[in-house]
Amino acid sequence: MFFSLGLPRPRKAAALLALLGLGASTACAADDLASRPYLFGDWGGTRTRLADDGIDFSFGYQNEAGHNYRGGDRRLTRMTDQWKAGVTLDLDKLWGWHDTVFTLLYTNRNGRNLDTDSRLGNLQQTQELYGRGQTTWLTKLTVEKGFFDHRLAIKAGRESEGDDFGYANCDFQNLSLCGSEEGNVFGRYWMNWPVSVWMVRGKWATSAHTYVQLGVYQQNPTYIDNAWMRRSAWKINNPGGTQGVVVPLEFGWTPTFGGYDGSYKFGVVYNSGGLPDLIEDANGQPRAITGLPGRQRDGAYSGYIAFLQQVSGINGGKGLTVGLRATAGDRQTSPVDRQFSLNLEYHGPFARSGDIIGLGFAATHASSRQADYQRLYNAYHPDDAGLVADSYEYVSELFYSWQPIRSVTLQPNLQYILHPGGTSENKNALVLGLKTVVAF
Repeated sequence: MFFSLGLPRPRKAAALLALLGLGASTACAADDLASRPYLFGDWGGTRTRLADDGIDFSFGYQNEAGHNYRGGDRRLTRMTDQWKAGVTLDLDKLWGWHDTVFTLLYTNRNGRNLDTDSRLGNLQQTQELYGRGQTTWLTKLTVEKGFFDHRLAIKAGRESEGDDFGYANCDFQNLSLCGSEEGNVFGRYWMNWPVSVWMVRGKWATSAHTYVQLGVYQQNPTYIDNAWMRRSAWKINNPGGTQGVVVPLEFGWTPTFGGYDGSYKFGVVYNSGGLPDLIEDANGQPRAITGLPGRQRDGAYSGYIAFLQQVSGINGGKGLTVGLRATAGDRQTSPVDRQFSLNLEYHGPFARSGDIIGLGFAATHASSRQADYQRLYNAYHPDDAGLVADSYEYVSELFYSWQPIRSVTLQPNLQYILHPGGTSENKNALVLGLKTVVAF
């Protein structure tokens, strides 16, 4: 049963098998399946020639499956997956546009969410891949232009804040250990993959190892409206309903300690559009009693740190890397107001260069203001009372990422969730997962 967790639905499985067969049948005899970076190989050398000419393709598939052995009220197995297809054009090589790059990427998500279907009650998903609409997204449409030997880089188009700001690495399957924490906590206005919004970002290299970058991103709740996503998320358009902008400012430092590279990021974020208050309605009265929409706050602030440092082995290769992330802010409007995480990854165990052992810990805090609202609501609506959560949800995850061949990764993982939802009222959960990644 364990190995069946990662299989797509029958139609998708058939399509995947057909693609695998096509890749195997068209690969050149000299192309080594075990070592080539793409399952379909180099297309008889065409892919390399195109990349040399400035056209670089990206095709991939990812599947995340999970089974809750403990927690929730039903024992279930659920799978969600994502296909991606994109191209990056070096416009300098193609048309002589100096230091200019165009990127286009589409993603398609499908599947079911274990957490909802088994009612785990958790704050952070056990399948980070699920969410933002199980549909097709225009995930990236950008042009980046460099100036002054690329000391200044300006990017504009459609993209998410999490692509450039914070720590976007996503090796773990639990959401609290994956991607930019700002999107995990303040996801009603800060977007992570696969969502894209209209944006512009400038990055200035202040020295060889320091930089500062500033972005302006559209804040529009339409982008996370399920009906709109199913109908229009793949389109190049500008939906109505923009409420303001999200402005992240980040300072970065990329030092080398003892021969090992590190990345240290410090950021502050301003959201000009604001969101509804958790407690007060538009008249300043408790909305738990009046039932009216929350008072619209004018804006919100938050901040984050994101550190990543290799500490042993061979720089950029085999060895231990330690990551630390934290974000906090926006107590007025966010049901979750802070998150902290620590992760350790050992690359190249057992003399296998592509394999990784990962161990991560995260704590996500449920807002005390949201808890105050729920207590008051329960007092006035005892027949419809809900759980009061005002503590931390603690997550730990252990995984082994195995590359049987270079283009395929199989990653079994074990997740334990203490106090799901930030309350001891929910059962602690134990989830067995399997993450599968294929690069075509």
